[in-house]
Amino acid sequence: MAVSRIELNERTPAPAGEDECWLPRSPKSPGFARKLLDNLLARVEGGERFAEAGELVASELVANAVRHGTRRDQLVWVHLDVDEVRLRIEVHDASSTYPVVQGLDLEQESGRGLLLVEELSERWGCGPRPVGIGKVVWAVVPAARGGC
Repeated sequence: MAVSRIELNERTPAPAGEDECWLPRSPKSPGFARKLLDNLLARVEGGERFAEAGELVASELVANAVRHGTRRDQLVWVHLDVDEVRLRIEVHDASSTYPVVQGLDLEQESGRGLLLVEELSERWGCGPRPVGIGKVVWAVVPAARGGC
């Protein structure tokens, strides 16, 4: 049910770019979000500098939206925007319940996702969607520094 523009354009890399898509409430959606991000970064000059941290952040935000933010019949909206210095990831869902960073509990098998988002992002946050119901959770990921 995912409708996406996951296409790799064969042209000179651009200095910036963006992409977006609707994803279903499915355990496969974090993987679709990573693929969307990978294809976007391949079209952007220096995009590879955002890949590692960006993939983790996108996966966590989408996984949280799928798990906590929607009913079974609702979709998740992903918007990606990248330029030379930062990658912004937005995930919109139909829930008005905001995410909360949980304390680290080594006994638990889950619950560390927002700690990763917090660590890998320059900043992150959430708020009401500008249009419609629900919320948007966003993160700004800086470019990885090169070399030793």
